[in-house]
Amino acid sequence: MMKNFPLILFLLLLMTSSCKSNGDGTNALLEQYFASNVLNRNFTVSLATDNGNDLTAVYNGYVFVLLKTDFYHGPLQATKSGTLYTGDWSSNNDYSKLVITLSSPPSEFDFLRRQWRFTRKNFPTLELAPWGSSDALVLHMYRQ
Repeated sequence: MMKNFPLILFLLLLMTSSCKSNGDGTNALLEQYFASNVLNRNFTVSLATDNGNDLTAVYNGYVFVLLKTDFYHGPLQATKSGTLYTGDWSSNNDYSKLVITLSSPPSEFDFLRRQWRFTRKNFPTLELAPWGSSDALVLHMYRQ
């Protein structure tokens, strides 16, 4: 039970955040949870599929970090073999959406540069799908 406590806590907070905030601190709890589990943490791609085509191997060796400017946006860094790529990330106020932009990235990042929705936040894995689309794209990021 204790092993699943963070997931249960997050799901409870996520459900309560769908209600209008009345200053009860729900957003502060979501911010704290996102900051503790996602921001400034190393992530790797553990699964990337585009309409059934497995792209995971394309991202072998890359480490992605969402750096904190504030709780809703900031710089993004991707590194591989000492080469640094930069961009930005942003999220909405309930952390259901993640927007990834990378400036001057290699072509393999085209798949990543889009608006994603979280389908599951079961740490250490984040599962994402396209925001506002039924495209058969899947992205799983694994926290190191």
